[in-house]
Amino acid sequence: MDPMTVAAASGLRSRLESLDLLANNLANSATSGYKSDSEFYGLYTSAEGRDPTTGNASFALPVVEHQWTDFSQGTLVPTGSQFDVAISGRGFLAVDGPSSPLYTRNGNLQVSPSGQLATTEGYPVRGVDGKPIQVTPSKPVEITTDGTVRQDGQSLGQIGLVDFKSIASLKKMGGTYFLNPDPKNQPVAATQATLQQGKLESSNVPVAEAAMRLVGTMRQFEMLQKAIGISADMNRKTIDEVARVGS
Repeated sequence: MDPMTVAAASGLRSRLESLDLLANNLANSATSGYKSDSEFYGLYTSAEGRDPTTGNASFALPVVEHQWTDFSQGTLVPTGSQFDVAISGRGFLAVDGPSSPLYTRNGNLQVSPSGQLATTEGYPVRGVDGKPIQVTPSKPVEITTDGTVRQDGQSLGQIGLVDFKSIASLKKMGGTYFLNPDPKNQPVAATQATLQQGKLESSNVPVAEAAMRLVGTMRQFEMLQKAIGISADMNRKTIDEVARVGS
């Protein structure tokens, strides 16, 4: 395969990854607490792509090295629901996931059948003591800025807001959940965050910018497809010319 085709094929693959990422961002633009993802491009040179004499790269291929998450805060939108809470500042809600603790900025909460304060997926919200918070769904609930949950004037517990020394190591699990795979990066109390009851944090996806990037990436994809077609035509004509000279 000639270098032009190889480079174009590598570009197609990286653009496909970008399209998937952009499409997922746009699909979650209305998801509360969703954090947008972006890609980081790099250049890859294989051993076969280096000059055997000088060792220098004769050509490099564009690849998506990794993706990163933008943790900037979205707009806090009033909902009027007593079980909705929005985090103002840097921090996460800790919840009991299926197999390990998960962390989220989506404060769209509910009361589970067992009476625990939980996410819409049914994951119990952890209190500062690491235990779920039991509430009575039929009674009004007050949630203060420090996360204290009250009913009938009685404190039922305090929602635990946590933070990390490095949020870059957090791994996205589903739409709005994050897993902490680094045992050295343990969660600590979030000292710069407060809760606002009756509000939700909107997605931080810049919809107009993401839509423009999606269109631009699709056009790049089409151009690379044409490049592969041109390269194939050139190779075919070269073979035809060689065959004609040989005859």
